[in-house]
This record gives sequence, C-alpha cells and structure tokens, in this order.
Amino acid sequence: MKHWPRTLQWLPKPLTLLVKPVFQFVALLWFLCLKIPPPDVFIVQNPPSVPTLVVVRWASWLRKAALIVDWHNFGYTLLKLSLGNSSPFVAVYHWLEKHYGKMADGSFCVTRAMQQELAQNWGISATVLYDRPPEFFHPASLVEKHELFCRLSKSLSLPPGVHDCISYGGLTGGSHETPFTILTGSEILLKENRPALIVSSTSWTPDEDFSILLEAAVMYDRRVAAILREEDTTDREVLWKEMNDGRKYPYPRLLFIITGKGPEKEKYEEKIRALDLKRVAFRTMWLSAEDYPLLLGSADLGVCLHTSSSGLDLPMKVVDMFGCGLPVCAVSYSCIGELVEAHRNGLLFSTSSELADELLMLLKDFPNNSNELNSLRNGAVASTTWANEWEEQAKPLLMEVISKKTG
Repeated sequence: MKHWPRTLQWLPKPLTLLVKPVFQFVALLWFLCLKIPPPDVFIVQNPPSVPTLVVVRWASWLRKAALIVDWHNFGYTLLKLSLGNSSPFVAVYHWLEKHYGKMADGSFCVTRAMQQELAQNWGISATVLYDRPPEFFHPASLVEKHELFCRLSKSLSLPPGVHDCISYGGLTGGSHETPFTILTGSEILLKENRPALIVSSTSWTPDEDFSILLEAAVMYDRRVAAILREEDTTDREVLWKEMNDGRKYPYPRLLFIITGKGPEKEKYEEKIRALDLKRVAFRTMWLSAEDYPLLLGSADLGVCLHTSSSGLDLPMKVVDMFGCGLPVCAVSYSCIGELVEAHRNGLLFSTSSELADELLMLLKDFPNNSNELNSLRNGAVASTTWANEWEEQAKPLLMEVISKKTG
C-alpha cells in the first residue's frame, strides 16, 4: 500500500477516491483477521474513518472482540478542506463515520467540547482522554542544547554571501560556539546576547495560516525599531555587527525554526526570502525523531497556528511542547482553552498584531529579566503523565468494555 498512490496517478481523482479505499479495506481486513492473534478488544483512532473504522468494526464482529473508538477529530471535516462542503464524497464519508462510530462498544475523545458534540449530535457517549506527551519530551540540559545546536549548524547557516541577524559573522560549524552557547574550557555557557529561539512545527497544510506568523515577525521588527528610535535608513549590517560583537538590546533577535514537511512549504519559504528584517530570522528544517524533542526542550517559546477542521480537537504539537516545559502562543479557537490556559502555560491570539504584542511583552529584557516568560515556562511543565491519564480515564472504560463482552 506504500506505493499505491504512485501507481494510480493515471486514474481520474474521483475514481481513485473510490478504488483506493477498497484495496485498503481488503488488505487491512486480511491482516486483522488472519495475521494477528485474536484480541479481547480493538482500539482504533479516528480519523481516518474510511476504510479504517469500517474495517475494524467488521474485524471485531468476525473475531468476537470489543471495539473502542478513540476520537481525535472528525474525518469528514478534514475531507472538506480539500473537496469542499458540497462534495458527495464528504456526505458519504460523514454518514459512514457516524454510522460505524455509533456501533463501537466504547469511545474516547480528546476534549470536553468533542464529548458534548458526540453526545448531542452523534448519539455517542465518550470518555475524555487528554493527550499527554511521551517521557522523552523533556526540558533539555545545557549539554544537550549545545550538542544539538552543533549538529544543526549547517541547517542554521545560509548560502555564502547571504546574511541575516543570525548568520552575520559566520557560524563556525564546530563544537566550540553556536548562536546560543559557547564552550569555555570544559564549561558550556549560554550567551548573554543570544537570540530568542521560537519553534513552530507544522505539516504545511491549509488549516495553519503561516502568514499570521510572518506578519507578526515584520511587526515585531518594526515596532522594536520604533521603540529604540532607530532611523529607517539604519544600516542592517551595522546593527548585525554590534549584535555579533556582543551588544545587548532591550528586545532580542528572534530565530524562528519551523519544522515539518508539507504541500505549502515552498510557498511560505518564498515569502520568507522576500522579507527584509533586521532582528528576525527564519529557518525551515526537518528533524530526526531524536532531535525534535531536544529542539523543543531547548527553545524559549513555541508558536502554534493550528486551527482545527472541526473546532473540537487539540494540537498534539502543543502537548509535546508542554512536555518539554515550553510555553506556547497559540491561535485562539473554540476549545483550545482546554489545553492552553492564558497566562498560566501560554497566551492566545487571533491576529498577527496580537501575536506581535505578545512577543514584545514576553521577550522584553530577554534572557535575564523575562519574568512573564519564566512564569509561563513554570506553568507549561506537564503536571499529568500519560501513565496517570491512562490509569484514571482509559483503563476503567477498557475493563468495563472487556467484561461486558466476555461476561
């Protein structure tokens, strides 16, 4: 199935949407019914709903097992993003998702808002099971930070002759110095004039509007210049030399690292290259599964631009950030408050201007006197582990479903 889409490139898209799920249905049903030992219960995450939800329901019948659906979002709302509200495929997908979802012996969901939606409009009773970060998401030590930045030195560099506030003066690429840390003898120190590191992870899809972030970066750059009463004609390279020589300003340079792959990446990279900024730089990169948690654990602030297709799910990327003790500025939507609590573990914004205001407020006098940022960091440390969430919420429902099926 891995190369299935490539072999169907010659088919019209409507036909592909019909044929591909049939193939997946047969292959997955064969695996669940013949290749694995008979389970007491199947737990299936939704979405995807078609054909996964349908297949697992059939497999649970054939193998006389219970079925629990773990609702993370609604598949039909994701399909709307690409096909539109009026597509007949969306209507069919919605019916299948609702019909087979109601057949489950039990359900989990990721928010109270989704729990209410399932109860009122789908006839499904669900237990709220919040996502929690794995244990390998944690604040990074100073040694881990330095080693990570050394490994990322090539990704942080720009082509020869191209400079910004981070690359000016050159990046050594060695193990002695990075934009954030310096090795003195056997001791690693954080630089006093280091830039603030801000991370945003994305799949570069239409449900995340990165123009908000780019506009906020421009506003931050211009507002800092206005606060410091710099002339519009102030030479950027003069400023960069002062920064590189160690001069501190009341507002720091910002380095945004945006991780991930996706269809809109090149479009936004072109927009980033067109920006003319003095105190803000961007890097886009793809990180290994080992380095991504370390990056979150080394950053100063996270930014989340996720807006749910249903308005009822929560971004897992923020859960991971909190696991690393990383406070977050997140786009505000209906249920995000169940995860991001304003002025406790993060801030919410609706416009680029609001995000720019938050950056100015949080990062003033960075890194030593950013009291609000430090307060949010203390609140961002995850207080409940996945093991606790499983024991308190998931295990009771699982035991109840199994006992009813075997009783």
